[in-house]
Amino acid sequence: MDIATAAKLWDAEPGWLNTASYGLPPRRAYEELQAVLTQWRHGSSDWKPWDASVGRARAAFARMIGASAADVAVSSTVSQIMSVVATALPPGARVVVPEVEFTSNLFPWAVAADVRTVPADRVADAITAGTDAVAFSLVQSATGYVAPLQDIVAAARAHGTLVIADASQACGWLPVDVAGIDALACAAYKWLMSPRGAAFGYLSPALRERMRPLAANWYGGADEGGSYYGPPLRLAGDARAFDLSPAWFCYVGAAPAIELLNELGVQRVHDHDVALANRFRAGLGLEPSDTAIVAVDAPGERLAAAGIRTAVRAGRVRASFHVYNTVEDVDRAVAALT
Repeated sequence: MDIATAAKLWDAEPGWLNTASYGLPPRRAYEELQAVLTQWRHGSSDWKPWDASVGRARAAFARMIGASAADVAVSSTVSQIMSVVATALPPGARVVVPEVEFTSNLFPWAVAADVRTVPADRVADAITAGTDAVAFSLVQSATGYVAPLQDIVAAARAHGTLVIADASQACGWLPVDVAGIDALACAAYKWLMSPRGAAFGYLSPALRERMRPLAANWYGGADEGGSYYGPPLRLAGDARAFDLSPAWFCYVGAAPAIELLNELGVQRVHDHDVALANRFRAGLGLEPSDTAIVAVDAPGERLAAAGIRTAVRAGRVRASFHVYNTVEDVDRAVAALT
């Protein structure tokens, strides 16, 4: 299926250039969710078929990032995942973080460690023998800056530093592989086009040995679906030990959306998204870039008047382009600004 054909699987109104805030569900995800909400309304189903969507979503996300499903935990937010990852740090740990980093990947480290912030393009250079961890976004949410992952991994490996990545603005349009990464967290409601309340955490086996499951609960039990009552503590031997009890309906919508992205191929989605972003940049007289997010100094009220929905981050208009967007969306936005 090519991208032009795939775009017909969405019901996006023209002018939605704000996937970096939230993504729009493919029709199959919306319809599966509506069916389950009807079951909930009438009490016509057990919860176990809904819970099966959690396993589907976990497997689909693992496939997307080149990981084993056994190394992926489910959660609700990036900050919760990062807060548990922080239990792997020693007392007095030192963590390098970019200066402009979304606080879900900053506050957990500020609570647990001594944080040093540096310019985003200097992260790899800031990693030294005294750096316990480096935490950064694969794609920066305000600017669309794509982190030089391989440079950061190389520097971290040279100094025994943990590599911790927030992929919320990357997974779904940017091909991601967790080779060299110790922990990766992703909120699914943006480029994975899922309901807010689904999030995933890749936790490497070596990292898990250093972590404590602060939110241990029945869902992370070794006997899946049977750890309801009483001692002893009996958690799963893989990343499921760090699961949060899932908000089922979020995963009912997440599973088909992520499966569809895998079916389309993230590389093809990437090429489509970046081409639209670069068409937008060219229309405004800017050089091409490597990202699906474009931040510009522009009169956002003109876009709003033309029915173009974007966001403002760090004082600039932020436009973001995804699989359901078209050349016509881009040209309307350029015309509104020029």
